[in-house]
Amino acid sequence: MLRYACLHARPGRCAAALLLAIACLLNGCKSGDAAETAAKKEKTADAVPAEVARASRRAVAASYTGTAALEARAESQVVARTSGVALAVLVEEGQAVNAGQPLVRLDPDRARLAVAQSEAQMRKLENSYQRATQLVSQQLVSAADVDQLKFDLENARAQYRLAVLELSYATVVAPISGVIASRSIKTGNFVQINTPIFRIVDDSRLEATLNVPERELATLKAGQPVTLLADALPGQRFIGQVDRIAPVVDSGSGTFRVVCTFAEGAQALQPGMFGRVRIDYDHRTDALVVPRVALLDDGDPAVYRVRDGKVARVAVKLGYAEGAWVEILDGLAEGDQVVTAGKVALRDGTAVQVIGQPGKQGIADDSRPAAAEEPRS
Repeated sequence: MLRYACLHARPGRCAAALLLAIACLLNGCKSGDAAETAAKKEKTADAVPAEVARASRRAVAASYTGTAALEARAESQVVARTSGVALAVLVEEGQAVNAGQPLVRLDPDRARLAVAQSEAQMRKLENSYQRATQLVSQQLVSAADVDQLKFDLENARAQYRLAVLELSYATVVAPISGVIASRSIKTGNFVQINTPIFRIVDDSRLEATLNVPERELATLKAGQPVTLLADALPGQRFIGQVDRIAPVVDSGSGTFRVVCTFAEGAQALQPGMFGRVRIDYDHRTDALVVPRVALLDDGDPAVYRVRDGKVARVAVKLGYAEGAWVEILDGLAEGDQVVTAGKVALRDGTAVQVIGQPGKQGIADDSRPAAAEEPRS
């Protein structure tokens, strides 16, 4: 039609008409592009920003985690077994001692006199008994008198041994090997019998005792590896093992005792330190995992999976959990994107705008044991 008009019009009018038509076409195209851009902007404005991570495969260990205070393998309160003045204190706090090593020497004079007295009485009765046994054959001494002398002699011998034992108590010795943890005596002090004067701690092997719920009785065994993180020693981890497990469950608390030991490489640990203990009882080398923060906390285990810019609530079956990771047994496939941050504003079918790089968001440091109870299959 434009061509027909140009053929029957003057050249100037034809050019003007052609320019007008081209302008109309350009305005129409621009209007279409503007509408499409506006639609895209509206769609982007409706999308909820969220951080995502990909389901991936890695090794994961099943473990039980608890808290406990460290205790020494053995501990002894050293008491004075006799009274006397402390003539010499031979050890100080922090000093290592061996079993039987002298710690304190008390005044032995009174005990020595008792030994001498009982020994003299014993010698006298020995002589009397020997003469009586010679005279009884001549019927100069009755058999009853000889028997009485025999009993008196045995009693005197026992008194002598008791006096010697009391004399040995004048030197106080270490009952166990360990380290002097405390000393409550000084040279020149008068020590009463049965008074605590030292505390010795055997720190060659430290123990941590956990009270574990009875449902874990079938999973925990002696010899399983244990990892300890002490609050007083940040950044350090100590390796031990389960030493023994109580064979009974406490009916009141529904728990049983698990004793973990730490020996080699645990020199920095001290009795009384508080720490977090993790017992690994199983290990999977190729588990499908997602960050723990991807789990929804509104009921049964589920995550928000992202596909084609929208989220879908997907129920999942959980396996083991370790640190920041949780194993997915069913519900997801490797490479699926799950929302790790921004879950509160999402609903099933909500459009999302992914922020950051998938797989790098929501991952916490998994070098520490989780404080909560671990999910398991």
